[in-house]
Amino acid sequence: MRYLAAGVALVLLATPGLAQSIGEKTGVKSTLGITPTTADFVKLAAITDMFEIQSGELAQERGNAAEKRFAETMISDHKKTSDELKAMASGGDVKVEVPTVLDSVHQSKLAKLKSLSGADFSSRYVIHQVSGHKDAVSLFERYAKGGDHPKLKDWAGKTLPVLRHHVEMAQELAAGQTVGKR
Repeated sequence: MRYLAAGVALVLLATPGLAQSIGEKTGVKSTLGITPTTADFVKLAAITDMFEIQSGELAQERGNAAEKRFAETMISDHKKTSDELKAMASGGDVKVEVPTVLDSVHQSKLAKLKSLSGADFSSRYVIHQVSGHKDAVSLFERYAKGGDHPKLKDWAGKTLPVLRHHVEMAQELAAGQTVGKR
């Protein structure tokens, strides 16, 4: 087992670009509080925005009244941050490619949501909103504290209050769902 751990560490050290992406993708960096690379930050921020917009559109079709109101805010706020991120990249401020499609993890989550309706949809949607926004807060906090691109670092810090508010809103939505169910 010790040899396996040493071998994995050696591979990760030998390929730092790969190690950073794997670490961010698996949540290791988040758990350890390690700052994401600029490329990882941009990729995850863009994918998070796309997921929030697409799942929000689905919630506006299938959700209850509270979920529809919540989704309207998510769509509006995440379109704004998505546009800001794209503007920084297209303006040459951030020299990282912004993804235009969801990664496989978020595609799978969206596909599952599309297969659900009623209470099953509501439950899964709210779970994704709480956990996804907590992950986004962690990502933005870590980049705002230690990111290596000054303009992007500043943007991450300015975006944090909105994301923290989204966590609160999602938690309130979740609390409202559980009232009377116990």
